[in-house]
Amino acid sequence: MLGRLPGTGMIGGMAERVIAACDGASKGNPGPAGWAWVIAEGDGNSVRWEAGPLGTATNNVAELTALERLLTAADPGVPLEIRMDSQYAMKAVTTWLPGWKRKGWKTSAGKPVANQELVVRIDALLTGRSVEFRYVPAHQVNGDRFNDFADRAASQAAIAQAAAGSAYDSPEPPAAPDTVRSGGARGRASGAGAGGAAKAAPSRQRTAGSSKRTLNAKFPGRCRCGRSYAAGEPIAKNPDGWGHPACATATTPAQA
Repeated sequence: MLGRLPGTGMIGGMAERVIAACDGASKGNPGPAGWAWVIAEGDGNSVRWEAGPLGTATNNVAELTALERLLTAADPGVPLEIRMDSQYAMKAVTTWLPGWKRKGWKTSAGKPVANQELVVRIDALLTGRSVEFRYVPAHQVNGDRFNDFADRAASQAAIAQAAAGSAYDSPEPPAAPDTVRSGGARGRASGAGAGGAAKAAPSRQRTAGSSKRTLNAKFPGRCRCGRSYAAGEPIAKNPDGWGHPACATATTPAQA
């Protein structure tokens, strides 16, 4: 579990933490994108939630936007436990942020920090609040139900490019078409990381318009874009390991 920056962690004597989750989705990275958040209500069996479209955006922008919208919607006086499957978004506002500020919003490589405006807004929203971040692997069988809800809502918003939520009396978001395997089980269970797919079953499939060979993943894992893939899903080699074929040629700037 990651804490907030020093001085804004647990506050003694405050009310019990409310569970929340947020997630972003980008179908193509960049591509049609959406964001979503959920907040546990009452006994925790029901949730208040909202999701919205982003047009064309990257997965990182969608993840950060989801966190910003959650913090905007939540009561700043209520302690939160925020569950996320994006290590990028979590580390951006808990681990890398102090160094970025010291270096004048430059990375360790001297490049401008990506998505700086979003990070600055989130930093302001977190200031003075009691927030704990908890990383939860995405798309696990019997995984975290709040994160799963946010994931489904964000995916639906990315595909439909329409707002939804409890304020709209929207039905619970369905599983996204690209995350359902035969038999109805949700696919793309996350693994230990991009390297988790090093053992993959050979395939003769190739990405459209590319000579890059793909394999069918033997084990689930996580792509460099931050999203997961399932065992049996086509993957391709990239400079960081294995991941979605569409992400194999994408560049990932140094963040820290």
